[in-house]
Amino acid sequence: MTKLPLVTVLALALAACGGTEPRFDATPAAPVEKVSSRYARIEVATVTLPVYAQGEEIHVQDKDGAIVPLGPLWTDEPSRAVTLQIARDLDAITGRLVAAEPWPFRDYPDVKVDVRLQDFYATARGTFRIAGMVYVAPEEAGPDRAKRFEIEAVLPGEGPAAIAAARSAAVAQLSGFIAKNGLR
Repeated sequence: MTKLPLVTVLALALAACGGTEPRFDATPAAPVEKVSSRYARIEVATVTLPVYAQGEEIHVQDKDGAIVPLGPLWTDEPSRAVTLQIARDLDAITGRLVAAEPWPFRDYPDVKVDVRLQDFYATARGTFRIAGMVYVAPEEAGPDRAKRFEIEAVLPGEGPAAIAAARSAAVAQLSGFIAKNGLR
């Protein structure tokens, strides 16, 4: 009989305990609009989410209005995924140098974009809703801006894959809103 090292046995035991929940990716679509920006270097702060949305669970609004976990999971931590999508979208929309915090470049950013969400769920109406505030804070020149937003993107079908697609569409709309209302 072959003896397995204790570390191997423990690793196998932990692997057996791991979940096999399905995970769904909100694959970002390429933005089609172009918006000029007064800022050459744009930093996107880590997006703040409501408490219920900070975990991996996909949340939906039930018929009574309660926001509950659906069961399936996102492929990535939502705050990180939304932050990275906004940075990618703003890069494509503005053609400027955009990065999520922490700022990875030698020269400092010209402006910081801070998004704080209060709503982040699939509605009972068949949309994905994001709502909150966006803050744009230039390092030197330009006005500070604070803008409220409410965005709902239609689910293209039913189920978690449709929710993920609508989430991506809603975040893309938010990126366009930020470019038009905060970076010009």
